[in-house]
Amino acid sequence: MRTMITGGAGFIGGFLTKHCIDAGSRVLGIDVVAPQRGTAVDEFEVCDVRNSQRLTELISKFRPQRIFHMAAQSHPVVSLAQPRETIDINVNGTVNLFESVRTTGIETVVVVACSSAQYGFVDERHSPVREDHPLNPLHPYGVSKVAQDMLAAQYFANYAMPAIRVRIFKTTGPGKHNEVCSDLARRAVEIEMGIRPASMPVGNLTSRRSIVDVRDLVHALWSAPARCELGEVYNLGGDDVYSVQEIIEMIRAQMTTSFKLEQQPELMRACDEPVTTGDNSKFRSRCAWEPRIRLAETLRDMLDWWKTELSTSHQTASAQRA
Repeated sequence: MRTMITGGAGFIGGFLTKHCIDAGSRVLGIDVVAPQRGTAVDEFEVCDVRNSQRLTELISKFRPQRIFHMAAQSHPVVSLAQPRETIDINVNGTVNLFESVRTTGIETVVVVACSSAQYGFVDERHSPVREDHPLNPLHPYGVSKVAQDMLAAQYFANYAMPAIRVRIFKTTGPGKHNEVCSDLARRAVEIEMGIRPASMPVGNLTSRRSIVDVRDLVHALWSAPARCELGEVYNLGGDDVYSVQEIIEMIRAQMTTSFKLEQQPELMRACDEPVTTGDNSKFRSRCAWEPRIRLAETLRDMLDWWKTELSTSHQTASAQRA
């Protein structure tokens, strides 16, 4: 089995690469940057999905039987500041991928990583949200993911190109950066290490999200090409829903140092959905999958990861000053 992963150096891409290798697949990862030290790698090529010629050359040479399209500008806040770049990477990059597959004529299943951000604001009466719920994204990132989703659907409809759309809900785990669980875990470790005062800056404490561990997520993604119906769309995420306050209390329970909360206006998002949770039943019925790692375990592993990461950074900085 030959598997290609766009965005292979990213957070989910790195875990997915390891899972595919462990499953016995030959894996080609592509990304605009090389994988971080310690990340599982089989074969890797630097390639921007906006470079259609380079992308086509790699696909033609490697001839993957599965493609996981994970490459994206994936931060909603960044998309508000950089809408053009977000659309260019996410939308034009997806067109390039499908056109490369179409023109090379290879037989492959393309799994497109879509997003819960496509739904936008969802009234709690309609939660957990189903796949047939109207799409109403609140930022350019969400808009770009709607476009990716629809592009995959139309390439299947017009060219019979085997494509599966997976709308991924909030995903976290050790090594994650720039999202709520990771940011909170890092601040807690910094407090425990004495790097910052015993005051944790926070934003909205009441927003609620279903959260899935990345290790559960990649297990689900791996099963999708073999078990999901081609051309269909599936929600994929955690079962349990947590507020930011509840996440903080789980972290607090695992710390040896107490801290207080300091709500800061700059950490509040104007387009923050009050609750985001998806109905996974369609995916479950096809793939016999369920998340197994509870959030408390995920947070413990994230805290341990940050302790190692920050200790190493501190030792390196101390050595450079010496």
